[in-house]
Amino acid sequence: MVSLFALNLASAVFVVTGYATGCDTLPGALTKSGKLPVVGLTVAADPSVVPLGSVVHIDGFGERIVHDVGGAVRGLRLDVFMASCSEAQQFGRQARQVRVLRVANARRRGQAR
Repeated sequence: MVSLFALNLASAVFVVTGYATGCDTLPGALTKSGKLPVVGLTVAADPSVVPLGSVVHIDGFGERIVHDVGGAVRGLRLDVFMASCSEAQQFGRQARQVRVLRVANARRRGQAR
């Protein structure tokens, strides 16, 4: 997978889906960055495209931090942490413009804020 950053792109259309505690992750499960997922903040991404700890702006959602990765999150995909399974299921799969606002420092990727 070629990183967006290697191609000097800071904005692209991603496939965006939702995930939530209880349907996609166990209650109390930590993200790849070692933090609990937070509604309105946490997204999962392919770390070869958007590194852990990076800040993105998703049209319709605003700013989010890449705190997690996912088994099905590969390439130009993001998984937004949502409040409930029903909200994630209703959201479905949507194409959204995503802008990378800040790329995480390579030495701190595992220590996202």
